[in-house]
Amino acid sequence: MTKRAFLHQVLRLDFTSFLQQAFTTLHPGHAYLPNWHIDAIAHRLGLVAQGSVRRLIINQPPRSMKSIAVSVAYVAWRLGHDPGMRIIVVSYNADFARSLHLQFRTIIESEWYQSVFPGTRWKKKTDSDCVTSNGGGRFATSIGGQLTGRGGDLLILDDPMNAADIHSEPSRKTVIEFFSTTLLSRLNNKSTDAIILVMQRLHEDDLAGHLLAQDGWDHLNLSAVAIEDADIPIGLGRVHHRRTGDILHPAREDRATLDALKAEMGSLVFSAQYQQSPIPIEGNLVKRVDIERSMYEGEPHPEGLKEIVQSWDIATATGANNDYAVCTTWLTSRSDVYLLDVWRGRASFPNLRRKVIALAQHHKADTVLIEDAGPGLQLLQDLRAATPAGMTRPIGCKPEGSKADRMAIQSSRIEAGMVHLPKSATWLDDYLAELLGFPATRHDDQVDSTSQFLNWWWTRGRQTEFFPGSVFVATAPRFDPFGHPDNLYPNG
Repeated sequence: MTKRAFLHQVLRLDFTSFLQQAFTTLHPGHAYLPNWHIDAIAHRLGLVAQGSVRRLIINQPPRSMKSIAVSVAYVAWRLGHDPGMRIIVVSYNADFARSLHLQFRTIIESEWYQSVFPGTRWKKKTDSDCVTSNGGGRFATSIGGQLTGRGGDLLILDDPMNAADIHSEPSRKTVIEFFSTTLLSRLNNKSTDAIILVMQRLHEDDLAGHLLAQDGWDHLNLSAVAIEDADIPIGLGRVHHRRTGDILHPAREDRATLDALKAEMGSLVFSAQYQQSPIPIEGNLVKRVDIERSMYEGEPHPEGLKEIVQSWDIATATGANNDYAVCTTWLTSRSDVYLLDVWRGRASFPNLRRKVIALAQHHKADTVLIEDAGPGLQLLQDLRAATPAGMTRPIGCKPEGSKADRMAIQSSRIEAGMVHLPKSATWLDDYLAELLGFPATRHDDQVDSTSQFLNWWWTRGRQTEFFPGSVFVATAPRFDPFGHPDNLYPNG
């Protein structure tokens, strides 16, 4: 076999190699930068080609090879193997759809493609429609475009919504309605044909969010900065072990570049488009406007007596799909609280015990709260039996009611402007995404830690005036507007 014939065989059989050749054709003179996430995309697309995945969602940041990989190269590769296949590619508007289609034409009209797939011949090529001599082809259209009389064996939606329209509820509903009422009916065989949605997340109620709330969708979620540990299949039995904080493609966009983008576009947009974790605009139980009007800059300096309190939500399983252990550290005063720090991670019992002690010592915590249930009960008993030097004896907090009920009660403290978050912190985006999205979030550990602390602080304030180290009894209490007794006397 000649070197040329061998290359053609590789391009025919290996989509990752085919994608690299397609990129070089579309962007001559530009270096192709291979990365594991491209292998992960190719692996998922291969499962679609095999028929083992029929519904696929790929979420990834802008400029990370999503359109070239899925809407251009993959379509050309599939039609090379099956010239009778009919593929419909839908984008948010006609100009973008046409641009992707012209890139597709550049690939199929190249000399190398025709040599790799000599059996795929074309009898029609326009700006939106390419038809093979076998009756297959690629048809490009936009949301709301005409599909009368057309059917597809594969439907691809590539960025079905313009980022400029994402805050328009009617626009979001239009996309979802077009998918549900028009596009789904275009599948030639409803039981075997496939649909691929590839997009950057823009809003919690975008098309990806709507579909992910349903069963049956395979999901490849590629955030610019890893939000949590994950093992991601990349084909041939290989797995990429991604760890929290890992950059998706540092050769293209390193951490400094991403930090600059985040500062320029703001946390809200960055969290959606780059992290694939859209933060609810208004919030659910907790409202964004209530958070933003009470944020602080620099070091908080509340008046009066102060106390450092840590609230732990305990989890001791270390698997990638398990809950997190969370510690929120607060500065409290008589009528306000300030969130200083959030630690979130997975650790075995011995390592978690060491972490509880280390954080208490680091922040010089006056009070440490630990959930008095599940794995927290064992940790609480252990630390009470032998409280380490430099750490106060922990207090157990027994949870009552559902998680949502507990947070709903405490949301009134946030609404009243008593709860202050920093305007900038490395952990702030993840914390806000969970707090504002709750209860419609995958994880709720930071919320549980927060509601536990607020319940303890509020209840303690209604029972005793705040003087660390003293014992108090209340007689005939009357409550001020902040809910604190005004007739309390030290006993001691």
